[in-house]
Amino acid sequence: MFILLPPSETKASGGDGPALDIDGLSFPSLNEIRRQNIDDLAALDPGDALQVLGISEKLRGEAEANARLRDAPTVPAITRYTGVLYDALDAATLSSSARARLGVGSALFGLLSADDPVPHYRLSAGTKLPWSGASDDGLPTMKARWGSAVTDALRQVPGTVVDLRSGGYQQLGRLPGAVTVRVESVREDGSRKVVSHFNKHYKGLLARELASADTDLDTPGDVTGVADIARRAGMTVEVNDGTGVKDSLTLVV
Repeated sequence: MFILLPPSETKASGGDGPALDIDGLSFPSLNEIRRQNIDDLAALDPGDALQVLGISEKLRGEAEANARLRDAPTVPAITRYTGVLYDALDAATLSSSARARLGVGSALFGLLSADDPVPHYRLSAGTKLPWSGASDDGLPTMKARWGSAVTDALRQVPGTVVDLRSGGYQQLGRLPGAVTVRVESVREDGSRKVVSHFNKHYKGLLARELASADTDLDTPGDVTGVADIARRAGMTVEVNDGTGVKDSLTLVV
């Protein structure tokens, strides 16, 4: 089983690991595109990068960090990303075998395993990143840059893939048959409402339970197995049979 998490805009700064070693990352089939992305991102003048990245002057440090991608210190990806989902996941308290089940979708790197060492950077799924040295004004989307590469890499992952990425990151490379999850709350009148604000929190809790499970799911698209693990952890989940959304479940909170 492989649990694919979304990245976060907020990231821990600094690090104590060596500089980025692209050839040492998981999913080596993505390395050519990774190198192009890094070259193009690092080539941006920090002033121009503010506009490309859609950030304000107060976040200039984020743009300046991109210029040092190849030399900056690293930390494991699961430590680099921060925020609500990662607080709920609490990866620091997970065993090595649990961490091995976790991965992160990334606009810059495509896919990462939890312990892949990466530097601090700023790049979102919706960014249009210009080609460095290009003679035209083309601003390719990250979806166009990745093409089918992320999907092709995910097809090589054995067993069940649980895709907890947000929509923008799923667009960078969907895996048909991956188990997807939506989070809903129950109103007083019994109707349902999709959870937005705490969506990441509950997905973090679910990811922790799946990663820590004492059983593995060796069958691709085993949505029933995912639901069983969640229920044993005391969660309320529904398999969405007959809804036209194959291989998906709803986490009711």
